[in-house]
Amino acid sequence: MIDGKKVLFSGMQATGNLTLGNYLGALKNWISLSNEYECFYSVVDMHSITVRQDPAELRRRARNLFILYVAAGLDPEKNCIYYQSHCSAHAELAWILNCFTYMGELSRMTQFKDKSAKHADNINAGLFTYPVLMAADILLYQADVVPVGIDQMQHLELTRNLAERFNNLYGDVFTVPEAYIGKVGAKIMSLQDPTKKMSKSDENPNASIYLMDDPDTIMRKCKRAVTDSEGIICYRDEQPGLKNLIDIYSACTGKTPQETVKEFEGKGYGELKPAVGEAVISVLKPLQDEFARLSKDKAYIDSAIKANAEKAMYVSSKTLRKVQKKVGFPERVR
Repeated sequence: MIDGKKVLFSGMQATGNLTLGNYLGALKNWISLSNEYECFYSVVDMHSITVRQDPAELRRRARNLFILYVAAGLDPEKNCIYYQSHCSAHAELAWILNCFTYMGELSRMTQFKDKSAKHADNINAGLFTYPVLMAADILLYQADVVPVGIDQMQHLELTRNLAERFNNLYGDVFTVPEAYIGKVGAKIMSLQDPTKKMSKSDENPNASIYLMDDPDTIMRKCKRAVTDSEGIICYRDEQPGLKNLIDIYSACTGKTPQETVKEFEGKGYGELKPAVGEAVISVLKPLQDEFARLSKDKAYIDSAIKANAEKAMYVSSKTLRKVQKKVGFPERVR
C-alpha cells in the first residue's frame, strides 16, 4: 500500500496504433481507478523490442502513447505514468527473477508459442523470458491488483508463483498480486471478423478503428462492418457482427445493449451503422483535440515525463534494494 491506498499496475505496449477497443476496454476505465488506487501506468517500450522496431518510430509511438494516457484523462500528478525503459529497476529485477523461473514454466506460455509462429525468423531469448520482465513490472511496485484480460491471466499466474516462491525462500518481500475485478470494459471485436478482438496489429485496416482516425474514416469503417443477412436488430451471439456494433454504440452512448436494440426497433442495419459511426466520432473527437493540444505543449509533457520517471524510480528502487539484499548482493556505497 502507498498512503493507505492499494497499488494498481498496468501498461500498454508502445507499438501499433491504439484502437477503439483499447480505449473502451481498458484506458477509459483507468480514469476512475486513480480515486481508489495508487496507480502506476507504464508505457511498455522494453517489451516492444522482442519484435524488431524502427528506433525513431518506437520513440515516436512511445511519446504518443504517453500523451494519449494524459489526453484520455489520466492526471500525471495523481497517477505515475512513465516509460518502462526510463526505470532500470525493471531490467535488474527481471534478471534476478529469471534465476527463480523454470524453463518449463516459460515453455508453456501460449503467447511465446503464438509469437514464435508469427516471427519464426526472430525467436529470441527476450521473447522467451518476456513473462519474467512482466512479473518484474508488477512486483517492483508491490502491486495489489492488476487489470488483465483472459489472454494475460497465464502471465499473472506466473507472477504470483514467482512472488510466492521468492517469499517462501526469503520472507515477506513481494506483494502477491490479484487480478483486478471491477467494472468490466466493453469487449470490442474486429469489424471484419467479429469472432476476434479488435487489434492494433490486424493486417486489415478496415477491421479496427484507431483513436486518431478522422471522422470520414471512422464512418467508412462502420458502414463496411460485417453483419449478416437477417436484417433484424437483435442482441445475440448468433449475430456476432451486429452484436459488436451494438456493443460499440452502447459503450459510446452509455446505453445498455437492450436500450440500443429498443432504439433501433423496426430499423435496419443501414440506419444503425451510421449511428454507430456518429457515436464513435463524438467520443473520439474530444480525445483527439486534447491529444493535439498536448502534443504542442512540449514543456508540459517533458516535465510530466521527468517527474513521473523519478517517482517510478524511487518506488521501484525500494523493492529492488530489498531483493538485492535478500539474494546476497553487496550493499552499494552511496
